[in-house]
Amino acid sequence: MVTPRLWCRHVARAFACLACALIVAGCQTTPPAPAPKAAPPAPPQRAQFVPANWAELQGWNADPVADAWPAFRIGCRALVAKASTRALWQAPCAAAQNIDGGNADAVRAFFVANFSPYRVTAADGNAVGLVTGYYEPLLRGSRSRSDAFGVPLYAPPDDLLTVDLSSLYPELKDKRVRGRLEGKRVVPYWPRAEFERNAASYAGKALVFVDDPIEGFFLEIQGSGRVALDDGSVIRLNYADQNGHPYRSVARVLIDRGELTYERSSMQAIADWARAHPGDVRALLDENPSYVFFREVPPPAPGSLDARIDGPQGALGVPLLAGRAIAVDPRSIPLGAPVFLATTEPLSTRPLQRLTMAQDTGGAIRGAVRADFFWGFGPDAGRAAGRMKQDGQMWLLWPKGAPLPPAP
Repeated sequence: MVTPRLWCRHVARAFACLACALIVAGCQTTPPAPAPKAAPPAPPQRAQFVPANWAELQGWNADPVADAWPAFRIGCRALVAKASTRALWQAPCAAAQNIDGGNADAVRAFFVANFSPYRVTAADGNAVGLVTGYYEPLLRGSRSRSDAFGVPLYAPPDDLLTVDLSSLYPELKDKRVRGRLEGKRVVPYWPRAEFERNAASYAGKALVFVDDPIEGFFLEIQGSGRVALDDGSVIRLNYADQNGHPYRSVARVLIDRGELTYERSSMQAIADWARAHPGDVRALLDENPSYVFFREVPPPAPGSLDARIDGPQGALGVPLLAGRAIAVDPRSIPLGAPVFLATTEPLSTRPLQRLTMAQDTGGAIRGAVRADFFWGFGPDAGRAAGRMKQDGQMWLLWPKGAPLPPAP
């Protein structure tokens, strides 16, 4: 008889082999000849933090930093609650309780007194990186499938398996594999194109049905959004999981076909293409095998700080404040840290220089000098986010006297 514990070991081993297949195109059954021992290479440092003075932060004195205060305070709630970050953040978060958050001068003086600025650079010393944008969309939908609402948004299916490979192999830190059982074998989970042919996996898992496949696809990219239902209510959906397949940009597919140029590869351009080619939308979306699953989140308590911020929940576990939150690569920028961002508005040279909080992450946000700027909710935010591909610089604000974040 196979006990549950033994079954788990079998699944873990199967996942390990699946990981090898994905990473090195197959597990070896015969070990290679031993190689001469050598010192392991030092792990690459994804970010360098160069001490700076406040005068170097472009636009620091002109920014109404009090606008970012609610984001900092709600971030403190999460940082102090976690044992791994409590010691670092307890002192500045406690000092913040005595600050008048409506007074920009007091807020600015608080950060100067409690934090030291560091210019963020890549390992090669480059201090300029890419700043994109994201937003919280509003879709139209229904709890029931109909001709008008026929695009399902799913919760994670019951047969989706996930394993953190670092529990088996420490050298595979941050590697997770998703799959499903096929008999006694663990195989990759269904790609997007296979969903409808495997409907049994998703029986009863549709949270809502929306009216536009492109808008549903954009919701996957943004990771969260609201759906106005046909009964007059509005619900919120957040990222819950993913099918384990790599993301492939449909914009890149259209560029490679010659149907879009790189300069016009915005969300608006993709939506325009879809409206002009309704019969080809499904095939285009199937070019991206990745699929995001969602969860429905309850509304915030009336009168709470969460309700006043009124944004989707980010990776830190707190709602995101429009114009004051960014998504970062947490391997470089510590999640929850204040970051001063100096970039420009979409498709312009107008400065966008402001204090933000690194409270979110994203699958496409990789690198040291890399940020995704949260524009907020609705169509105007969507237009700005869809057009934003700007150069930018970042300064990490780190608690005074604390050791800098270690290299990953």
